[in-house]
Amino acid sequence: MSILYLRSRPAIAFDVNDALHREYYYDFVKNGTWGHCPVRFMAESLNTDLVTHINQKMLEYYVRQEFENVRKKTITKKSTAKGTLRTVRKKQSV
Repeated sequence: MSILYLRSRPAIAFDVNDALHREYYYDFVKNGTWGHCPVRFMAESLNTDLVTHINQKMLEYYVRQEFENVRKKTITKKSTAKGTLRTVRKKQSV
């Protein structure tokens, strides 16, 4: 076994739900290099490069986060006249 293998950074899969992984990616975007990252990320697909893979995962994460927040902002009120529940969304101006 090579000494370079023993001293190399551990290779892990990028997990978008891990705040530390997102911070490592932010450092990469800011510095333009993976040189200061303590781990090596692997792309899950052989069809894309690592940066494209992470970009796709980050986009899915933030879009999902935004639209889940929209659902949480939906207000459920109890109607006093009929006693049924109805969903009311806040009106947005166009």
